[in-house]
Amino acid sequence: MIHLRNEREIELIRQSCEIVVATLTMVDEIIEEGMTTSELDAEIESFIRKHHARPAFKGYQGFPASACISVNDEVVHGIPNHRRIKAGDLVKVDVGVEKEGYYGDAAMTYVIGEIDEETQRLLRITHEALMLGIEQARYGNRLSDISHAIQQHVEGAGYSVVRQLVGHGIGKKLHEDPQVPNYGKPGRGPRLRPGMVLAIEPMVNAGTYDVITDEDGWTVRSADGSLSAHFEHTVVIRKDGPEILTEGLEQIYGEKRTHSR
Repeated sequence: MIHLRNEREIELIRQSCEIVVATLTMVDEIIEEGMTTSELDAEIESFIRKHHARPAFKGYQGFPASACISVNDEVVHGIPNHRRIKAGDLVKVDVGVEKEGYYGDAAMTYVIGEIDEETQRLLRITHEALMLGIEQARYGNRLSDISHAIQQHVEGAGYSVVRQLVGHGIGKKLHEDPQVPNYGKPGRGPRLRPGMVLAIEPMVNAGTYDVITDEDGWTVRSADGSLSAHFEHTVVIRKDGPEILTEGLEQIYGEKRTHSR
């Protein structure tokens, strides 16, 4: 069932999204070479709880951490551990927050130190694909119009859209209907209606779109070991166009940032 949220519910989702944005902004300020991903996860959990909210991922279907932290060829769902972040790493941080029974969700790819032009291009194309997908999240469009816009931009740049993983509806649950694939023909799926809230999240590999899952049962990585980028926004459909509820991340989305100790 696809839920249409009223203004009160949208405001509660927005409050969770604001904490997500604040958390990812905090990560941008503290992430650095030499930090372990478990240390970063501890900072994320503490920050969310200080804002009187709950890390939505912790315990979700058994996930052991507060954030998904995935490095380089890891696409999503990386479990924080004692791995130290190194210069040249791409660190994807996916954060979910639950407050007063409603959820927000967003993801960011951070750059540690210097990266080459091709890696910068991977980040830029992935972020552009997210924004082009959001542009299609309009009243009266079909769900697959979002998917098609993302796929066209990514594949036109020579990269691959991960197909085994999708975006999703979000609201009173972290994952709700509908699923939001990042590929597909336009003009298909349900009509987009005001009040629908979607987490749109292109996951883009420099090589093949195929992925494998590690023995931990969570960490998903590119099958050929190629680099992967991930960006995500929570968006509500309005009569006059999409509204980004996780607005405020654009100053760090897609930019080449140097984080070094």
